[in-house]
Amino acid sequence: MQLLSRVPSFDFMGWRRPALAVSITLMLISIASVIFRGFNLGIDFTGGILLQVSYAHPVELDEVRATLEANGFSPTLQSFGSATDVLIRLPPVDSVGADEELGADVMEVLRAQDPTVRRGDATFVGSQVGEDLAEQGGLAMFFATLMIFIYTMLRFRWKFAAGAIAALVHDATIVFGVFSLFGLTFDLTVLAAVLAVIGYSLNDTIVIFDRVRENFRTMRRGTAEEIMNASINQTLARTFVTALTVLLVLIALLFLGGEVVFGFSVALIIGVVAGSYSTIYMATATALRLNVTPADLMPPKREAADDLP
Repeated sequence: MQLLSRVPSFDFMGWRRPALAVSITLMLISIASVIFRGFNLGIDFTGGILLQVSYAHPVELDEVRATLEANGFSPTLQSFGSATDVLIRLPPVDSVGADEELGADVMEVLRAQDPTVRRGDATFVGSQVGEDLAEQGGLAMFFATLMIFIYTMLRFRWKFAAGAIAALVHDATIVFGVFSLFGLTFDLTVLAAVLAVIGYSLNDTIVIFDRVRENFRTMRRGTAEEIMNASINQTLARTFVTALTVLLVLIALLFLGGEVVFGFSVALIIGVVAGSYSTIYMATATALRLNVTPADLMPPKREAADDLP
């Protein structure tokens, strides 16, 4: 803790150009993957069925999965409540037909393996609903980014708002790229994680921007680069501790949370790491690239009483 209490003197802004080159490269790879490979969309977007089943005794998920896969299904399974309850996620299967028939066929296969299995609640997601959810998710991200730009511009100046948006676009693009490159399932929980990453990254950026504004008003002799370096170093302990504690929770969720929240955990872990990095080398560096000066954050001078009509 004594080490964290000391303010370091790292030259973060001195490395901003190599860091920017790395960021642009990663973003281009991510964008190319999204365009040419696309996403492995979950049933939230493609349509399908969520089926709850209960057994009279504890059951191994691997056995249930093997049984369904042997009969042509592609399930995602998770235990919930107890070891006797299983949640089955299935994409639509053209050869089976309607979703209701799909659920009936799944139960027939499971009962052939174990007659004690009982069907619980079932949720059907049509393809049109999936398309609507995808469209609404995209609109949510657009309006969230727009509101963040307006908020940052009003609280600071447009140069800082541009830096904040650059960081958010960087973080979201990296998360999308990882899911596209590795073929991880992209569903509504991942989209929610991306929105959470945007909020986390913005909070981190605002903390540093507040310190930059404060130092611009007190460190009159330093250059903009020196003041930004000092501001980042002064908030570095807070950034490190916050990211570390969040990552510890997310790693536990990744390994203990089950298959359903796996994508959510992965997206947040990537986003937290990328967000901590982008706050320094995208948000702050972009504002510096736009030639931000102490004058940009000075409060406007009030007119003297004699000058008033």
